Amino acid sequence: MRERIGRLLGTRVDDLGDLGSSHSWTLHRARVADGREVFVKAAHDRTGVFAAEAAGLRWLAEAGPGMPVPDVLAVDGQTLVLPWLPSAPPTAEIAERFGRELAALHTGARPEAYGAPWEGFIADLPLDNTPDRRGWPAWYAERRLDPFLRRASRHLSSADLRLVERVIAGIGELAGPPEPPSRVHGDLWSGNVLWTDARALVIDPAAHGGHRETDLAMMALFGTPHLDRVLAAYDETAPLADGWRQRVPLHQLHPLLVHLELYGGSYRSSVVEAAGAALAAGT
Repeated sequence: MRERIGRLLGTRVDDLGDLGSSHSWTLHRARVADGREVFVKAAHDRTGVFAAEAAGLRWLAEAGPGMPVPDVLAVDGQTLVLPWLPSAPPTAEIAERFGRELAALHTGARPEAYGAPWEGFIADLPLDNTPDRRGWPAWYAERRLDPFLRRASRHLSSADLRLVERVIAGIGELAGPPEPPSRVHGDLWSGNVLWTDARALVIDPAAHGGHRETDLAMMALFGTPHLDRVLAAYDETAPLADGWRQRVPLHQLHPLLVHLELYGGSYRSSVVEAAGAALAAGT
């Protein structure tokens, strides 16, 4: 692995430490000959996950100057190398900056279609990123909800399945006012927000052209520090459509189906609650 990292960076790796694993890859901290420290993801199989992650990070950075996204230093089929960014405790001030920068990311250099021009992944699971110029409701139902409902159906009862199918069938009435595509992170739970002493950055994206409310709903799903400050600064910078808070469960339904597939029946009740809340918000 040292040789592979060295070839990618064009320098010698002097030290390589293990940081554990995540899904099907391992995590490392390396120091190279020029004194830099880098963060490394490594895998044995060429799954396309790292290519998708690198493409997503670079694409998010193209939304405009100063986007809250780390540089991609190097990537191949088995390795992704990013700068090592020391973490720091979250603060209200950095949260407000993050809210403004996330709003700029979502509203800058908007893509022409939903989806993305590369094969997508969320964790180890494939995402259908086929670009689609139709509205977001049909794209979300066909490319996110329906495929993952089928993948996770073994963990749901017939009544549960019918409930989620009602959301899919009624998506046009539940989705709120039309929104143009935004460059979204796509998996913005709290663990994918890296807090440093100067700013917060987004990592590990499942990036695509999507609905900006999706990232905000994901931050709320498992709790993000100072989320109220993030959202207030975001809304000041790029005001959200009326009723966006009531649509949070709709946007959370896909990541909950992903978790149901990855981790099993412990997420069944959360899926059912989100589907019920999404339907209730549309009445």
